Amino acid sequence: MPYNWSKSDANAPAQELQLWPHQSLPPKGYAGFILATFILILIPLVPLLGSVLLWGLLPFLLLAVGGLWYALDRNHHNAQVLEILTLTDKDAHLIRHNPNGAAQEWQCNRYWTTTQMHETDGPVPHYVTLKGGGREVEIGAFLSEDERIALFEELNRALRK
Repeated sequence: MPYNWSKSDANAPAQELQLWPHQSLPPKGYAGFILATFILILIPLVPLLGSVLLWGLLPFLLLAVGGLWYALDRNHHNAQVLEILTLTDKDAHLIRHNPNGAAQEWQCNRYWTTTQMHETDGPVPHYVTLKGGGREVEIGAFLSEDERIALFEELNRALRK
């Protein structure tokens, strides 16, 4: 699962939860996919070597590979999200690091912190939020549906301790 619970220090009672989007294509796979696509697109051009048609088709094929590269690169950039929830004896503190480098923070007394799951009312099914301190914030919206359900149960257990 693309999240991990850890203790921040062996002596401290604080727990830390880190969440990140799943990256199914590692950097080597990314380069290999672009290279394989480029080679497969060039195969139909082999019979056209030496003809004028090659120069007519080549820009469009290169544009297709460039568009694929741009789309994969943009997807990778947009998936650079990290959410860190720190639970101490007294506080719950959530920091979300967005792809553009901006950080959003939320803090609440742990006693008043509640988790809620919006099964159909959220932007995604089984939308998980933390509520407290006069605000309601989302957590793990980028996770899959099964992962959000498991996260909700784990957050409830962690907050009850």
